[in-house]
Amino acid sequence: MERTTLELELDIRKTKLHFWDEVRRTYNIVGKKYHELFHDEMSKKDYDCELLNQFATCFTSKSLICDVGCGPSGHIGRYLFDKGLDVLGLDISEECINIARKVNPGMRFEVGNMADMNIVDDSLDGIISFYSIIHTPKRYQSSIFREFNRTLKKGGKLLIVVKQGDSEAEIEELLGFETKIWFAHFSEDEIRDYLSNNGFSIRFLETRKPYDFEISNSRIYAIGEKKD
Repeated sequence: MERTTLELELDIRKTKLHFWDEVRRTYNIVGKKYHELFHDEMSKKDYDCELLNQFATCFTSKSLICDVGCGPSGHIGRYLFDKGLDVLGLDISEECINIARKVNPGMRFEVGNMADMNIVDDSLDGIISFYSIIHTPKRYQSSIFREFNRTLKKGGKLLIVVKQGDSEAEIEELLGFETKIWFAHFSEDEIRDYLSNNGFSIRFLETRKPYDFEISNSRIYAIGEKKD
């Protein structure tokens, strides 16, 4: 018997899937190299900085923001932290969290899975997710967005950034290291649907061309607000 879409969309908060192990293992391997390559990238990303500046105006010093998939540098969350916001960095890789703690004194970082964030319902004021959902197959994305929605307060804001495209596949090399990890690219329509179908109103959706120093994919930026 053919399974329904709802049945096919597993509750990945409770299901151990191999791609999470691949993400953890891969970033434990490449974490140091990743930090060396990208820790200062915000100094060259004017568009990103301006969007984060605007995003920061939605909050106060008492607001709690979670940087989901913060990576070894934690630099996106650090940008908001330096503006006076309380930021928690979350990443599935133990090595990434170890590095992030060392290079960002004063910030909080925890090992965690975006599919099961171990965060109380309705407790976050904001979430930023820069390229962190790209390692999850598209058939599981709605579960990720529902988890984001669960942890946000009503009216909480979610800022998502992904690479534009229509492909998804497992690759076997990252940053010169032999490994296995899933990569997915998205369209604006897909991001719009993930937000609107999982409890968010869309407040911003825009695509920018890649910077000169980036690979050729354009980038999609979206801000969703948790509905009442």
